[in-house]
Amino acid sequence: MRFGIGMSEWEDRINVERMRQYRLQRTKEQLKQKGLGAVLCYDFDNIRYITGTTAGEWARNKMTRYCILTDNGDPYIYDPAAPTKRRDCPWISDHVRPALGSMRGAIPLEVNNIQKVAEEIKQMLIEYGVDKMPLGLDIADIPLVQELQKQGIEVADGQQAMLDARLIKSEDEIKCLEMAATLADGAFETAVRNIRPGMKENDISAIVHDFLYRQGSDLVECINIASGPRAIPHPHHPADRMLRPNEMFYMDIMHSYMGYRTCYYRTFSVGKPSPAQEKAFEKARKWLYDGIAQIKAGNTSADIAKVWPKAEEFGYKDEREAFLCQFAHGIGLSIWEKPAISRLFSLDSPYTLEENMVFAIENYCPSEDGNGGVRIEEEVVVTKDGCRIITKYPIDHLISCGTPGSEVYMSS
Repeated sequence: MRFGIGMSEWEDRINVERMRQYRLQRTKEQLKQKGLGAVLCYDFDNIRYITGTTAGEWARNKMTRYCILTDNGDPYIYDPAAPTKRRDCPWISDHVRPALGSMRGAIPLEVNNIQKVAEEIKQMLIEYGVDKMPLGLDIADIPLVQELQKQGIEVADGQQAMLDARLIKSEDEIKCLEMAATLADGAFETAVRNIRPGMKENDISAIVHDFLYRQGSDLVECINIASGPRAIPHPHHPADRMLRPNEMFYMDIMHSYMGYRTCYYRTFSVGKPSPAQEKAFEKARKWLYDGIAQIKAGNTSADIAKVWPKAEEFGYKDEREAFLCQFAHGIGLSIWEKPAISRLFSLDSPYTLEENMVFAIENYCPSEDGNGGVRIEEEVVVTKDGCRIITKYPIDHLISCGTPGSEVYMSS
């Protein structure tokens, strides 16, 4: 990352307007490819992709805020803070409407909010001449789907159109992803330098939250931490367990910069690692980089999956149970986007990697001595001849921290 976290007129940094136009064009292209007249989005990340607007996390799961885009028009945003959006978002201010909806059923159906939404959508489709074409929908309440159908609207899958639009990142999106990774690099260093036996997993999470928000993160979705025997098998959430000497712990930083996320694991030992722990780390690292070696434009998802070990080789019954422990997934405005890669399906249903796909690749390996598991991950940008890794915190060995004599130990 060659530039700073803020905006500047004297250096070529993130061009927000260019990014908005790129995302809008990608979406319209997908509407045409999928045969959709318009797309109606309730997913917060799709709304941001199309409109360049966002709202507080309180509204993410209320099913009230939405946007609509026809293949021949500009986006409309329906927002609970419509007057503010008109003032603060001039690129869309003429197309801001107040949000109506059900608040996931909390607003009584008999007040007919859902009916009003469906009627307004129908009128817009008529106005733009696409009322006879399918309307793509990403997520919705069942009552809304029923009301749209009552209006004679053919409801189709809009989720795949949005995922395919978001699949190939622009240079500005990649810059956002790199900056998000840069903040996470610093968060790992801050955490490692504060680790002590007796600290709880939740204490580490609090330190990382504090660092990220102070440095410019706009959302810390989760700091996933597991330590010692609690990390075998992977629990996928932090707890109040205290760290003890001679244990491993792993941490996943999931946060965003300008909406663009990280999914970024590293593993550390509290005190000097045992031979079994170092063995698990080296095994996981080999598996990870065997997969990374297969990443380049023109190769397929099967090329990556086939070099990974089978689920039984790292303690799981089958690929279904191991699914999230050996995985690659696209990353952008959401933690999980296309492409998705797993031995569960990629060997039989491969697809081709393209330049400027960005995804996280991760795996897991338990330590034979029972004192922790290894979870490591890199984020990569697919290039013509390989890939570029944008996660930079050291991963060449198992870093020890937290006790006298450790590689990283702060006595004060």
